[in-house]
Parts: sequence; structure tokens; C-alpha cells
Amino acid sequence: MISTTIEISNLSATDRLGRLLAESLPNGSVVALIGTLGAGKTTLVQAIAKYVCAEDIVASPTFVLLHEYTTGSRPIYHFDAYRLESEAEFRCLSPDDYFEDTGLTFIEWADKFPAILPAHHLEIRIELFGSSQRQVHITGFGSEYEAVIRLISGAEKIQWNTIENTDMATPTRFTNRRKFFH
Repeated sequence: MISTTIEISNLSATDRLGRLLAESLPNGSVVALIGTLGAGKTTLVQAIAKYVCAEDIVASPTFVLLHEYTTGSRPIYHFDAYRLESEAEFRCLSPDDYFEDTGLTFIEWADKFPAILPAHHLEIRIELFGSSQRQVHITGFGSEYEAVIRLISGAEKIQWNTIENTDMATPTRFTNRRKFFH
């Protein structure tokens, strides 16, 4: 297990983190996203998708339990466990099929059902403090995530909080997207 913690305070810093993750996450990565409502879980997935898919605004899957974005360099599978009542409900979505795929799988509210996560995954825990400050704890469970953590730790030298505050570029719409409703 390897981990790092960074502090970010604006969308540009989130975008930078998203770009680093998009460039460094190995195929087949499973990313557990943990944080309160409004912490920035969906915003981080949007930033990653901007560099992987370069096509669309990723919607929060809160009312749609799973979005599949299959255009771009790698597919993105975006789960949201917030409204799920049980591990059995989550299993009905066949998460293992996605975990075994070469795409990138993101699970918001992953801490609700930790037993579903594969042994090897990346955990991103986002804590909101103050009006816009976020502390992002990133932990890699598995050797395949060591390079990801090292890259982000090395990027820490750029001082995440001093990144200029500019809006993320507005992507266009996905052309190939499936939704699974609860």
C-alpha cells in the first residue's frame, strides 16, 4: 500500500489532478471515490474524462446508477452507490464485469460496500474544509498504483493551491453512452 495527500482549492487544481490520473492510471483500474455530498467526486471524474474521452460532460450518476462512456482512448464506467441499499443491489449491476475490463471504473460512495471492491484498487478520499479547500487522500492498493502515487507526489512540488483558477474546458457531448437506472 502506498499513499499521498494533497490539498486543492480550485477547479484548475482538480483539472490538473484529473489529467495526471488520466495519463497514469493503468488499463483496468478501479477507483473508489469517497467523500461527502459536494466534496468533488463527480468533478474529479469529469476532469479525468476530459483527458480520456475529450468529448463530454460526465453527469453525476446519482439517479442513474451507472454511466458507460465508451468513446475516446479508453472506456469509463462511472458507478454511484449512494442510493443503493445493499451489497446485493450493487452486485445486480455486475460490477465484476467492469472490474475485469480494460477501461477505467469509478465508484462514488465506494465506502458503503467495501467488500465489493477488488483487492487491487485506488482509493481517493476527498475531504472538504473551508469554503473551497479540499484535502485529497490517495491510496493505492496494489503495485500497479505505485507509479500513479509517485507521479502525483512528485507533482506536489508544483504547489497544488497556487494553480491559477480557471474553469475547465467545456467538452462536447458523448455519442455512445448507456445508462442503468435504479
